[in-house]
Amino acid sequence: MKLTVAFTGGGTGGHIYPALAIDDALRAAYRDDAYEPRFFGNRDGLEATLVTTMPLVFVPSAPLQRRFSFGALRTLIANVRGIVTALRELAAFRPLMIVATGGYVCFPVVVAARILRLLRVLRCGIGLLEINVTPGLTNRLLVPLVDEVWTTYAASAESFGRKAVLTGAPVRASLRAARDAHAARERLGLDPDGMTIVIMGGSQGARSINEAVAALVTRRTLPANWQLLHVSGERDYAYMEAEEREPTAGNRIRLVAYLDDPADAYAAADAVVARAGASTLAELAVSGIPSVLIPYPHAADRHQQHNADVFARAGAAVVLDDARLDGDLLWWTLRDVLEPDHRAAMSAAARALAPVDAAAAIVARIERAIPARVAADPEANGVRP
Repeated sequence: MKLTVAFTGGGTGGHIYPALAIDDALRAAYRDDAYEPRFFGNRDGLEATLVTTMPLVFVPSAPLQRRFSFGALRTLIANVRGIVTALRELAAFRPLMIVATGGYVCFPVVVAARILRLLRVLRCGIGLLEINVTPGLTNRLLVPLVDEVWTTYAASAESFGRKAVLTGAPVRASLRAARDAHAARERLGLDPDGMTIVIMGGSQGARSINEAVAALVTRRTLPANWQLLHVSGERDYAYMEAEEREPTAGNRIRLVAYLDDPADAYAAADAVVARAGASTLAELAVSGIPSVLIPYPHAADRHQQHNADVFARAGAAVVLDDARLDGDLLWWTLRDVLEPDHRAAMSAAARALAPVDAAAAIVARIERAIPARVAADPEANGVRP
């Protein structure tokens, strides 16, 4: 029996990387001829460039609206088109499992999967991954349509009732593998012995963080052993290149637009400055890195603030208010975080937040769901046990 899995999610790296981590784990567990994945995403999302290990199907979709407007009508039309597309593509692919990892494209795909199940065209299982502490609008609407919700934090269980299964957030295999810090810094073009601070604003970049870093390196004299790796995002790269062209004498900073695989950056880092996206926090926990978190302030459900609060309460992170962020605040915060005893305690606290192997736990949930579905109606998926 071939395991066919339809992944759906997208828009940002936080919705794509967990799907790729689950795909990594399935590839490690199954021979090439026994596993076939397919990714259902949005043409305008990052999945169009980040998903390279499996076929990619583009599904029309739009963010769900909280109130009626002309925008809501456009959203309805886009998602109806998406449901029609997903009905056709899922019926052709015949997945045994749907794995939704977040983002508005999940809505038409999961709705289509439920319709096909009602029509007995498919007998697929449907799992929803929620890596934030609190779910967003799309995931709240999808809960009645899925079989299980895989959560990162125990606090999420109350939002999903008996469907909640605590698995942790899956992290790509490259980030779980041990790497030598000195070698990682050399590969990144850094001093292998320098105290390394990695700054990254998520897959899209973050203007407020970028501007604070520019102020830090041009208006302060940093300790001689400090060096910064600044991942600005493509949008702000040229702007930051101009802002950071003349750092204060002695300050060492390397500016890059984006890292396809941040494994070396995490291995090199003594501390990380970042947004508080759930995928980033999972990576920080697995890597055991102290962090300075600046939650994105404009999220409708304050996801990042709730995520950051978990790390702050555990002692794994210092949380700063985006509205107050500047070069001076960043300077004093980093001095405190990089004090040796504090850094060691924060590192231990971060590691304590990491699950043993979230991707393996999710593979186990997938394998548990499939035999029951196939046994119930083997012909529905073209599979004979």
